Amino acid sequence: MNKLYVGLVHYPVVNKFGDVVTTSITNLDIHDIARSCMTFGVKKLFIINRLESQKELFTRIKKFWDSDIARKYNQDRVTAFSVLNYEFTIDDAVKTIITQEGVDPVIVTTTAARREDQISIKQLNDLVENKPILLLFGTANGLTEDSHNNADYILLPIDGASKYNHLSVRSAAAIVLDRISSEK
Repeated sequence: MNKLYVGLVHYPVVNKFGDVVTTSITNLDIHDIARSCMTFGVKKLFIINRLESQKELFTRIKKFWDSDIARKYNQDRVTAFSVLNYEFTIDDAVKTIITQEGVDPVIVTTTAARREDQISIKQLNDLVENKPILLLFGTANGLTEDSHNNADYILLPIDGASKYNHLSVRSAAAIVLDRISSEK
């Protein structure tokens, strides 16, 4: 899928009590998800957070990985960071994709919860052939109900070998990206 975009959403997400919150960006999430995105041909990884203070933190991290020191230290990570983009809202990410692609993206959300309105990755691949996709992953305890309701599709959760189902967002992103590229 050559028109795939990923959004790592820090707002709006819910905490373990169901409250809508804003989470902080983490260096580890940025690094690992950027590497997965680069591996699977994602066009852009949007770090979506409404706080200016978080953009400043993102900018400091990115500035280091744009430096000569970083290029000497770990060129692979520098390359992976080339897919990063910061946006304040999901709508801002959509506007960036429209500017780049000339059409609205298909918005797809992810969740670890079972719902009746979910589709498989194979169904997604069949439904959106040759259309840009914005695939959203939520931090904390996941995306808000409004985010799912505003999406075009919601993916089925990742099934493991046990009933335990609470992957880190970086692990979930890597698994979903692998399955999108391999389940044709």
